[in-house]
Amino acid sequence: MNSGSAINRSPLVMFNFASSLVFSVVAIVSAIVFDDVFRVVIVVVSLSLFAVGVGAFLLGFFAAVQRSRESQISVSQLFFLTGTVAPRDVKIPMLAALGVQTVVGIAAAIARPSTDGKAGSVLAFGVLVPMLGLGLNGLWASRHGVFDDRDAPSDGAPDAPSDDASDPE
Repeated sequence: MNSGSAINRSPLVMFNFASSLVFSVVAIVSAIVFDDVFRVVIVVVSLSLFAVGVGAFLLGFFAAVQRSRESQISVSQLFFLTGTVAPRDVKIPMLAALGVQTVVGIAAAIARPSTDGKAGSVLAFGVLVPMLGLGLNGLWASRHGVFDDRDAPSDGAPDAPSDDASDPE
């Protein structure tokens, strides 16, 4: 993949981008129209994207745990793509999608703070959607991310506590 392209064309990046676009359109239309149909649509879309995000999060976390035997992986690298874990053409669209999901979810919930005169709004389900961005970031990083190698003990054996560590003196 050409690292100079604006958006990486990997399936996870494109899915995150497309899902953010769909969610944004549905949330904005739901906030404006706010009829029975769009109340259901925003709940279904939000919960579906949240469920996909939870699944991606778990898959990414499991894959990262497996990789952590050889690589040093931090939570910020895994879920926020910090440092050099991801190239720019992946990092920017993935973090932008997470940002859009967060801002749109919060803005929609604030736009309609009540439903039928009762406190709380079905648009508040949109605040769950950023789990999709976090999960897809973790899944991408656990599969394709570049992490530092874990330092191996000099004698090849696992680290064992020294005798001095158990002596209180």
